[in-house]
Amino acid sequence: MKIIVTGVAGFIGTSLASRVLKMAGTRVVGIDDLSRRGAAENLDHLGQFGSRLTFLRADIRNGPSVQDLIGQHADADALVHLAGQTAVTSSVTNPRHDFEANALGTFNVLEAVRTKAPSLTVLYSSTNKVYGAIEHEDVRRQGKQYAYVRRPNGIDESCPLDFHSPYGCSKGAGDQYVRDYSRIYGLKTVVFRQSCIYGPRQFGFEEQGWVAWFTIAALISAPITVYGDGYQTRDLLWVDDLCDLYLAAIARPEAVAGRVYNVGGGPVTACSVREVLAKVEQTIGRSIAPRFDNWRQGDQRVFVADITKIRTDLGWTPKTLPHDGIARLVTWVRDHLDMVRRVAGSVVSIT
Repeated sequence: MKIIVTGVAGFIGTSLASRVLKMAGTRVVGIDDLSRRGAAENLDHLGQFGSRLTFLRADIRNGPSVQDLIGQHADADALVHLAGQTAVTSSVTNPRHDFEANALGTFNVLEAVRTKAPSLTVLYSSTNKVYGAIEHEDVRRQGKQYAYVRRPNGIDESCPLDFHSPYGCSKGAGDQYVRDYSRIYGLKTVVFRQSCIYGPRQFGFEEQGWVAWFTIAALISAPITVYGDGYQTRDLLWVDDLCDLYLAAIARPEAVAGRVYNVGGGPVTACSVREVLAKVEQTIGRSIAPRFDNWRQGDQRVFVADITKIRTDLGWTPKTLPHDGIARLVTWVRDHLDMVRRVAGSVVSIT
């Protein structure tokens, strides 16, 4: 099996590439521009697999370059498109870069597949942000969480699209292009609208990757800010469970081609910001005293994915509960504390 992974030196890309390369008879072609903090460290980690990983440094915003690279590897079985700009806050600050990385970059990947490698199965990492604030659903605070009043299983794929924030627009544009290239050109594409993914090798910061950031900040004594009241809620999905899904989809493209799926931990993994902080506190054995600030633009009070559709089509169900996942994440950060401090130190003040 040979898989192309864009954004291979990112958190999910590194996790997926490592997983694939631990399987017998596999190869990974990784594409990344190494612009994200921690990308160089993740690429070093992938170096353990030697020549079975072919790394190509490239920017997906460059259409001819993407055409050339994918054309060279048209014999691959699948392409997992993970590259892009990942933070709502960064998209508000620099919407042009966000558009070029996400909307244009995804278009370039699709065009390269269409013209150079049309037999590839294409998996696209989309986001729950394509649904916007989901203002048509009544939300109520229940204990330490916000929850939907009428949707105990979460939001399913029938929810109207309502792109909110430049990030929502750029990822949503890619989302719809990926879906339509299946309908119009017959490509084997699938869209995964992902919720809150967390796990090892995620160099999270305030703007993105909040579960990892809370864990890292608590262990390196960096300041933590909670935006809003802290009761905003997400269904946490451990990255290994997401990799299980990707591999299941690659193994059975006929079951998912042309479809869109909401992907998260579902109601059983739903946690508020306050609850995640409490779990980190419990695991590290000391208290955390965050400061509170105003809500951020485009933030959802709650998002929980209804994963019934993907469970039905592929038999996939997440296995890792937040208590276990956060404990494993704490262990990873502790084991790599010097590296984590070095990456984080370029961005935040460490006491």
